[in-house]
Amino acid sequence: MNERIKHYDEKMTKAVDFLAEELASIRAGRANPHVLDKIRVDYYGSPTPIQQIGNVSVPEARIIQIAPWEKTMLKEIEKAIMTSDLGINPTNDGSVIRLIFPELTEERRKQLSKDVKKKGEDAKVAVRNIRRDGNEAFKKLKGTEVSEDEIADLEDELQKLTDSVVKNIDSMVDAKTKEIMTV
Repeated sequence: MNERIKHYDEKMTKAVDFLAEELASIRAGRANPHVLDKIRVDYYGSPTPIQQIGNVSVPEARIIQIAPWEKTMLKEIEKAIMTSDLGINPTNDGSVIRLIFPELTEERRKQLSKDVKKKGEDAKVAVRNIRRDGNEAFKKLKGTEVSEDEIADLEDELQKLTDSVVKNIDSMVDAKTKEIMTV
């Protein structure tokens, strides 16, 4: 891969990675520990991910169980989950916290599917903006030691890269939508 293209490839990869994180945090009726990734707990004055202060497991298809290494953290974890946008009330039995995910309604599934498609579109817009920036940078090479044929080749290569990344985004969105709509 051309050194000039590599820079744009890295930027596009970051956009796809961001989308993957966003999609992982959308719950699809089944318990997925990644929904906790963005939640931070006040651990002795510093915001800390839940996974770093306790054991997160999925004992059943719709239950996430959090067993903190220090029992004193139960209240803090509970508070962090309640103030998050997760929309689930934790149950605390004194030693572990359980999050029970209800079955999604048809209406909620459709709404989540729309959200997934929107996130996919946002990622595609980001990728196209990166392509535009690349093409503008290549056009500025005119009049330098780079020939017009080489510039055209760079633009073609960038377009092929963009097409492949957009195709990847579409397949990620399709897979997540299918996961959400599966009852």
